[in-house]
Amino acid sequence: MTGSFCTFSQVMEQLEQVAAHPGWDVVPIMSPNAYSTDTRFGCAKDFRERMKTICGHEVLHTIFETEPIGPKKLLDVLVVAPCTGNTLGKLANGIIDTSVTLAVKAHLRNARPVVLAVSTNDALANSAKNIGTLFNSKNIFFVPMRQDNAYDKPTSIVADFSKLIPSIESALDNKQLQPLLC
Repeated sequence: MTGSFCTFSQVMEQLEQVAAHPGWDVVPIMSPNAYSTDTRFGCAKDFRERMKTICGHEVLHTIFETEPIGPKKLLDVLVVAPCTGNTLGKLANGIIDTSVTLAVKAHLRNARPVVLAVSTNDALANSAKNIGTLFNSKNIFFVPMRQDNAYDKPTSIVADFSKLIPSIESALDNKQLQPLLC
């Protein structure tokens, strides 16, 4: 999870379904801001505790904790949901300075799939170039997305979180779930 706080409730609902999927063991990871920031959408402690309860694992939130993901090949797929414009920019430009960006880098070193669930108000503006770069990156897949409020926020995009599980399954088959834009 990264800091698109307005989508946390939707992501938590999907996390419950992902964690209940037969044979899947879910390791929760939060960026430092997602881990520690209280907002009008909820208290960070409440989200952390809910993630821990859903997944049955402590929430990883430091670079030190996520670094072993690559060398130990700990994950089959890594999902960033929600994935902010800030995180998109960092990933597209090789900036590895948070627990989430290091987890992605560490995971990609093993040529394993990463699924991004975009949620950013500038997806069709400054973040568009980063999304384009990541579209062309090997082992990066996207959850189908749409404009969330075309009239009041014309450059804003949000993932269709209800398509998270099919996106994960497609990524595990090395395919992008289509249609990408809904």
